[in-house]
Amino acid sequence: MRLAIIVLMSFVLASAPVSAATRIEGVRVWPAPDHTRIVFDVSGEIEHKIFTMSNPDRLVIDIKNTITKTRFQSLDLPSELVKGVRQAVRNKTDLRVVFDLNTKIKPASFVLPPNRQYGNRLVIDLYPSSQIIEKEKPIVRKQLADKREVVIAIDPGHGGEDPGAIGPKGIREKVVVMAIAKELAMVFKNQTGYKPVLIRGGDYYVGLRQRTQLAREHKADMMISIHADAFKSPQANGASVYALSKRGATSEAARWLAEAENSADLIGGVGGVSLNDKDDVLAGVLLDLSMTASLRSSVAAGSEVVKELGKVTRLHKKQLEQAGFVVLKSPDIPSILVETGFISNPKEAERLNSAAHQRVLAKAIYNGVQGFFSENPPPGTYLAWQLEQQKNSREYRIARGDTLSDIATRHQVSTHRLKSINGLKSDQIRVGQVLQIPAS
Repeated sequence: MRLAIIVLMSFVLASAPVSAATRIEGVRVWPAPDHTRIVFDVSGEIEHKIFTMSNPDRLVIDIKNTITKTRFQSLDLPSELVKGVRQAVRNKTDLRVVFDLNTKIKPASFVLPPNRQYGNRLVIDLYPSSQIIEKEKPIVRKQLADKREVVIAIDPGHGGEDPGAIGPKGIREKVVVMAIAKELAMVFKNQTGYKPVLIRGGDYYVGLRQRTQLAREHKADMMISIHADAFKSPQANGASVYALSKRGATSEAARWLAEAENSADLIGGVGGVSLNDKDDVLAGVLLDLSMTASLRSSVAAGSEVVKELGKVTRLHKKQLEQAGFVVLKSPDIPSILVETGFISNPKEAERLNSAAHQRVLAKAIYNGVQGFFSENPPPGTYLAWQLEQQKNSREYRIARGDTLSDIATRHQVSTHRLKSINGLKSDQIRVGQVLQIPAS
């Protein structure tokens, strides 16, 4: 009997299947200005390692106990980085993927757990070691009457492998906020004295700290981060606006003073102050002054945006909120974060996905920011010059039959100056419109 049991157990063990291999079920490529991200969708948790080889340059990815039917040769990879892709079985159970390279790269890899949209993933980032893919160059500010434009950094949240919140019918936050950000950029672009800059220009992910760094590289006068909220209850709704909390500002100041790489950065905006040649006490004072001024401007601008949003959509909170969001933690750039609504609410998600509502939200955000800058223009900007001209001017209400050239002649000023001080891009005027007439 005992012998029979042993034989039966041996038969069961021998016939038990070997643990199933993990499968690669798909591959996606997310190109960004400074790197390329490759994402492998896998059926379960994996072990992997990556390394580079020279003569010729190659990137090798070894994934344990994994199989695939995907043909990587069809991937749309940047030709300046990757010459070709090969794959093969290794040690009978492992998968090896080899990227033949046109140049040396700095690779990085990590795994991501499942979320509401994707399962397990292996992420490979390819960074060109010689910067053959140039970073987007900092904006060169256009001169208006020898004055610079106010630069607005517009930051659509999430992107690439990070979809953000996902609403009913698969509406994704990253898509909605990108559309609103582009509308907002267009509104600013059409206004004299402003220059919009999109922090994320496509469907790729930008790190939170990198977003504020890009705004700084563009010498932004304000940063607006666009998001859409989500909550476990589908009833939650309404827009919110956030500025940095005082506690968040204090912790960020400490981080800046503690981390060596921050000590050489500029604070205080355009033509700011470097901390690297200051003693600890003076550096702390300068940083505190910069953060206090930025926070004050953020709160003032954010409050104006809350008022304007309240005119076009329901508000979740009727006053400005303050929190420690990382994208708000720039010590030299006033920053606000706008939650445009709850994508988890079916009715609100449908509105957020509507181009018409996106335009309305963008115009409201612009109106709030413009209201702040019209009273608080940065020194040396066209807006500051325009405000000074308006203080020394008088008003004229346009009557039927008036033309811009007639008004200019009548008040002994040039048509160009009249258009400039009033922010007009053309000679078109309307009855009842009020013009500022500068002193002749």
